[in-house]
Amino acid sequence: MKVQIINKSQHSLPSYATTASAGMDLRANLTTPILLKPMQRCLVPTGLYIALPEGYEAQVRPRSGLAIKKGITVLNSPGTIDADYRGEICVILVNLSTEDFVIENGERIAQMVIAQHEQVEWETVEILDETERGAGGFGHTGKK
Repeated sequence: MKVQIINKSQHSLPSYATTASAGMDLRANLTTPILLKPMQRCLVPTGLYIALPEGYEAQVRPRSGLAIKKGITVLNSPGTIDADYRGEICVILVNLSTEDFVIENGERIAQMVIAQHEQVEWETVEILDETERGAGGFGHTGKK
């Protein structure tokens, strides 16, 4: 699938690390480092602009290494970039650790997954189809 991209960053285009990878790393495009204090959030620019075809979205997700090692995650995970958005891709990061974290220029801050999606047409009904689960919600299956 071909996707148009403008790269105003100082870094190479996002790419897949392996042939089976679903996500591509996004890098911070900064003129000066960002100090992210515990429980603080910030918007990190990437310098990338994309034009997805209709029916697709880009999902911005945390990087597992940053999450487990540093407590850094994507706040609105997954963040959605709609097919009609043409602005710069930016990532909302939050520091959930007890230590300061410095975001450096070029640092891999998140990953982006391109996914196909559907739009629904609501059908108003009086009764929903029955299922085995029914209205059972959080924890309804118990512990095993």
